[in-house]
Amino acid sequence: MKRACIIGAGFGGLALAIRLQSAGIDTTLIEGRDKVGGRAYVWQRDGFTFDAGPTVITDPDCLRELWALSGHEMAHDVELMPVSPFYRLNWTDGTVFDYSNDEPALLREISRVAPQDLAGYDEFVRYSAAVWQEGYVKLGHEAFLDFASMVKAAPALARYQAWRSVYSMVSHFVKDEHLRQALSFHTLLVGGNPMTTSAVYALIHKLEKDGGVWWAKGGTNKLAEAMAGLFERLGGEIRLSDKAVRIETLGDHVTEVETESGWKQRFDAIASNGDLMHTYADLLADNRRGQDMAKRLARKRFSPSLFIVHFGLEGTWPGIPHHTVLFGPRYKGLLDDIFEHGVLPRDFAVYLHHPTVTDPSMAPPGKSTFYALVPVANRGKLPIDWGQVGPELERRVLAEVGRRLIPDIDDRIVTKFHYAPPDFEADLGAWKGNAFSLEPLLTQSAYFRGHNRDDKLKNLYLVGAGTHPGAGIPGVVGSAKATAKLMLEDLR
Repeated sequence: MKRACIIGAGFGGLALAIRLQSAGIDTTLIEGRDKVGGRAYVWQRDGFTFDAGPTVITDPDCLRELWALSGHEMAHDVELMPVSPFYRLNWTDGTVFDYSNDEPALLREISRVAPQDLAGYDEFVRYSAAVWQEGYVKLGHEAFLDFASMVKAAPALARYQAWRSVYSMVSHFVKDEHLRQALSFHTLLVGGNPMTTSAVYALIHKLEKDGGVWWAKGGTNKLAEAMAGLFERLGGEIRLSDKAVRIETLGDHVTEVETESGWKQRFDAIASNGDLMHTYADLLADNRRGQDMAKRLARKRFSPSLFIVHFGLEGTWPGIPHHTVLFGPRYKGLLDDIFEHGVLPRDFAVYLHHPTVTDPSMAPPGKSTFYALVPVANRGKLPIDWGQVGPELERRVLAEVGRRLIPDIDDRIVTKFHYAPPDFEADLGAWKGNAFSLEPLLTQSAYFRGHNRDDKLKNLYLVGAGTHPGAGIPGVVGSAKATAKLMLEDLR
């Protein structure tokens, strides 16, 4: 029986582990933290459940497929709850826009905010459906291992003007600035700048429109736990709280994994769901391939980081939906500050997560759980002392939420804490504290991302946000499908 090891129990690693174990490969999953989920971590404080996210689950069919591989049903292990509206968008001029896949309701919103753009929105929907078919259905689960595969995909990319940005393409169809932002901000949820991320990412609109937006009851980490439970029932082994520290090699093959506790094991194949730089610079530090790849990766653009304030409040807010985006007074200027200039601006946009409006179990009775997320530059571009800046930024973020939604927020806070770029670096091995791996530029997509199978080390594989198609649950689950296909072919 062939044996495989996966380093990192994020959604990509979990999905790959399920696929391999379902196919009869004896698989071991190694995770340095005390819980599975990777970025989808969870904290329990003062009776509140604080879920790290990702808070948006789309394309649930890609998850159900993992259970179906062994004849099981996902619904037996985790309940997905529909979220509607998907997002409430709130601008400083008082404009409010509820974004959902309820077509009549969405068209009413567009008619109210930008009636002149109804026809343009319809054209954008057709464009989104076309790039979804090409970029997600046809290419989303394929491994781009050589440049020829990129050349083969080039005509379709050219046909849909992939060199343009999402914001540029949206602006081609609609003219109202509110609607342009409403149809382009989604790339921020996968670490991309709407002004520079390839227009192919407009497929997210189609993905949400068809599959909806969902929440895992009890928190996103419950989905990760359910995946781990399925994997273990299939016979897989999970090692928690034991960080991988080294991948041994012999010639052009990887042979063995060593962990912090001193545990060592030989495997026929090894896959990493860890940060790309961590995989090559740290786990393969003694290997020439690891050193060379670390130098190459250091020249690439990594995504921004995040500053997240988790807080529990007295009271309930049925009028605040599950997801709210509080846009700031600037859009492009703010994005430039984060992605290009690497400064911490005085203004910011806030992504507010309010799970208790959908799932009251996330807080004690009569109380509410929130988090307020602000994109910030990674530590490579913004090398500040977060120990000093963090408390002040936390105060400013809460003040903005209070000013725009909850006036007496300070009096209602029961508990709070924040999570900053150094935490991404320390807890997840994320290089420079990045939150989404490589920035999703066209020049860092498909063949130009991490390859699902290493070019030199023949039985080393990659899975997760650093590989094609990128970050987000559908992205990393799709990468697991592509990587599993390669591994199963090679292990036969």
